Amino acid sequence: MAKKSVKDVDVRDKRVLVRVDFNVPLSNGKVSDDSRIRAALPTINYLLDQEAKVILVSHLGRPTAENRDSLRMAPVGERLSKLLGRPVTTLSEVVGDSVTEAVDKMKAGDLLLLENSRFESGEKKNDPTLAKRLAALADVYVNDAFGSAHRAHATTAGIVEQSDIPAVSGFLMQKELDALGEALSNPDRPFVAIQGGAKISDKVGVLDRLLTLADHVLIGGGMANTFFKAQGYDVADSLVEDEALPEAERLLASAGDKLVLPIDVVVADDFSNEAQRRTMAAGDIPAGWRILDIGPHTVEAYQSILADAKTVLWNGPMGVFEMSNFAKGTFAIAETLAELDATTVVGGGDSAAAVADAGLTDDLTHVSTGGGASMEFLEGKTLPGVAALDDA
Repeated sequence: MAKKSVKDVDVRDKRVLVRVDFNVPLSNGKVSDDSRIRAALPTINYLLDQEAKVILVSHLGRPTAENRDSLRMAPVGERLSKLLGRPVTTLSEVVGDSVTEAVDKMKAGDLLLLENSRFESGEKKNDPTLAKRLAALADVYVNDAFGSAHRAHATTAGIVEQSDIPAVSGFLMQKELDALGEALSNPDRPFVAIQGGAKISDKVGVLDRLLTLADHVLIGGGMANTFFKAQGYDVADSLVEDEALPEAERLLASAGDKLVLPIDVVVADDFSNEAQRRTMAAGDIPAGWRILDIGPHTVEAYQSILADAKTVLWNGPMGVFEMSNFAKGTFAIAETLAELDATTVVGGGDSAAAVADAGLTDDLTHVSTGGGASMEFLEGKTLPGVAALDDA
């Protein structure tokens, strides 16, 4: 079901509470990567242009009593102010008298940033009291945090459940839903899915769904090793999920030629970028060695399949891309997608990081900001933060 967007409601002179995803990395008290902040700017700028009173809320990291002071939102507010070229008032509470007083004083076009939502113990518990206190600050609620939409927290779901204020998507949320939804519901064909990453166990639901929707599913990363072992290959010291072997056997038996495995691999004698390495057929791996990347023949085979694709959905790297000697397969796939005349959608997490490392984010149709959220969306699960929004 399509959801209403921020353009579907009147926000002029209204208090608009926006759930953003400002869970950004910090280094020495400064934001070291502001891409998530930049991703929210279209929604924030639209609301400011519409003369709304904008109140932003986000979580940041995993606060404990020990690290709490290092996870305050002040550095985020400072960076946001520079990006916007206008003042941002960052508060030291999520709710409370100081917040209520600051909101009451807001004028059209003002911008507040609340403190880290996870400083409130009720956030992750979806506490109704916290949700009601947050809802009392606003006339309109906007969720622009797709990366947190799979969590039923007070700032993503509870605030809607505990109030009757309009609840709509921001532009980033809408872009995510449109891109991922279109890729799954109405793809131009051939539709090729690429699945990588370490584990099969956390992607069984996604693989099952993609095998019913896609024309080909190309496999890479550590999960390929479990498929190899399920075929009877010796993978030596490679990462394998023995508990997932029955699922791997089932998928191999049911998928037919839709499921495509690597034909050669790059192996190493240690889990290290400086390790000795060889390229060999994906058969019996020498004792003491491990698979860390797909090989050049696999890259060519995958490129041949991708050449005709009209829709490509990629989630998960092809190898240990964090090590330069085992990143070639991942970067080759990223470069191939960037050159295709096709709709290219990359799920969040490591595959999005790999595309960014390759400098190719802008050459793809859509790179998701949500790792866990995109995985659950691809699997067909209901995302609480999306379900809570008003239907179009």
